[in-house]
Amino acid sequence: MILEQTAARQTKLLSLLRREFGLSAGLVKRLKWQNALFVNGAPAHTDCPVQPGDHVRVVLEEQTEGFDPEPMPLSILYEDPYFLAVDKPAGMLVHPSPQKNSGTLANGVLEHLQQSAAGAGVHPVTRLDRDTFGVVLLAKNANVHDRFCRLLREKQLEKTYLASVFGHPPQDAGEIDLPVYKVGGGSLIRVVDARGQQALTRYRVLETAGQTALLELHPMTGRTHQLRLHCMASGFPILGDPQYTGPEAKAYSDAHGLQFQQLCAARLVFPHPMTGERIEICSKQTVFFPKD
Repeated sequence: MILEQTAARQTKLLSLLRREFGLSAGLVKRLKWQNALFVNGAPAHTDCPVQPGDHVRVVLEEQTEGFDPEPMPLSILYEDPYFLAVDKPAGMLVHPSPQKNSGTLANGVLEHLQQSAAGAGVHPVTRLDRDTFGVVLLAKNANVHDRFCRLLREKQLEKTYLASVFGHPPQDAGEIDLPVYKVGGGSLIRVVDARGQQALTRYRVLETAGQTALLELHPMTGRTHQLRLHCMASGFPILGDPQYTGPEAKAYSDAHGLQFQQLCAARLVFPHPMTGERIEICSKQTVFFPKD
């Protein structure tokens, strides 16, 4: 991807890159060492003076080594020149791992981008567990990814999940404020422990039926397995969750043939990283909510 602009006033290249192009300091540093900065067609250093009328060009080269493009059906909810949102199914990893290098969402998105957007790369902004389904946001270049990271740090990207749980929360709406601690030995399991990272989840009960409830969840922090652990630790585990569950919830899930946790990344709301326009993206999927 190439970014180009004609300078309107005298300044230093670094200032123009940060102010006009909106590039992060880290990205500018990487571009400098990649010799990807040009003024009037000549390679330029960030200290280079820029005069009115000078043509500035930035070459954003995408690195996609490590995994291959792979044709697969994708449910694309939104796409523009800067990013796309995909409705990920349950049972699929977002990104390749040393144990699984194919069949992931990133493999399919890379194939899609190579067919439709020359020079674009795969930069996941949001991630979901393998068996959680719903909206996944992916930037097409490092600059847009950096801008999304800034939105995340500033709490401007609002995430809403739907969850079908076994049990009823004590209130129609509330907060779960419990620290999330990573168990040692390379395990992915998280537990509630005072040594862990602070984690906050807000919930709202949408519906109840028998032993179950349908919840709207808002993670105010982004800890691994946060929603799943918080629901279990609060006495209402997510249906179908193989890890964060209890005997009764597991028996109920098995009786209904649930193979995946009933947790859906239902909606993302955020300002567009380039234009500031309000963007709302909703999943076309939903959780199974038994009415018995």
